[in-house]
Amino acid sequence: MIVKQDQWCQDVEGWQRETLGKRVVEALKANWFDALYVPDREEATKYVLGYCVPGKVVAHGGSATLTRDMAIIDKIKATGATLIENAYGDPEAMFEGRRKQLLSDVYLCSVNALTMDGYLVSVDGAGNRTGAMTFGPRKVIVVAGANKICPDLPSAWQRLEKVAGPMNLKRLNAPTPCVQTGYCMDCRADKRGCRIYTVLKRRPMLTDITVVVVGENLGF
Repeated sequence: MIVKQDQWCQDVEGWQRETLGKRVVEALKANWFDALYVPDREEATKYVLGYCVPGKVVAHGGSATLTRDMAIIDKIKATGATLIENAYGDPEAMFEGRRKQLLSDVYLCSVNALTMDGYLVSVDGAGNRTGAMTFGPRKVIVVAGANKICPDLPSAWQRLEKVAGPMNLKRLNAPTPCVQTGYCMDCRADKRGCRIYTVLKRRPMLTDITVVVVGENLGF
């Protein structure tokens, strides 16, 4: 049987994402996180929506993985759960909304990098996402594409500086140097979005976290 080159490439890429994804899941479990591997965004969406039921208050960190690639917002609204919206453009409403996120029943977010050691690596501007991941919500679900898997912490920091940071700030149209250069300049701009760097090496004592590793490229 002759296999077309593009199909062959897709099969090889899929094999690598699955192989690395399942290894990371085992490392996460060894670090006391709940973790699972799913092959695609459809399965990830199905898992997330299983927690979004009537009577539950759901919040999210505004990640491209969830909002753009999984289009999860309208799907959550359709479940009958109460969704805390991110009030972009209104500073006071945004601040209050982020405070409420810390008391949500279900908090959804992504991370900027996952290491083969099973560490969750993130960079944040206000700290609402990294704060909620650590303590507050009853249930935290982290969804991360296999493109965010890095060998170790040094390569994870590089990913934050060369990929996640600049691309997220470009997405937000931030007036920062990295939006001009394409990589982190360790700037002192007023609108700098990379202010808080966190590494979760073990599951926080009082936080129920599930990490869903997806065998696709999702987010930045």
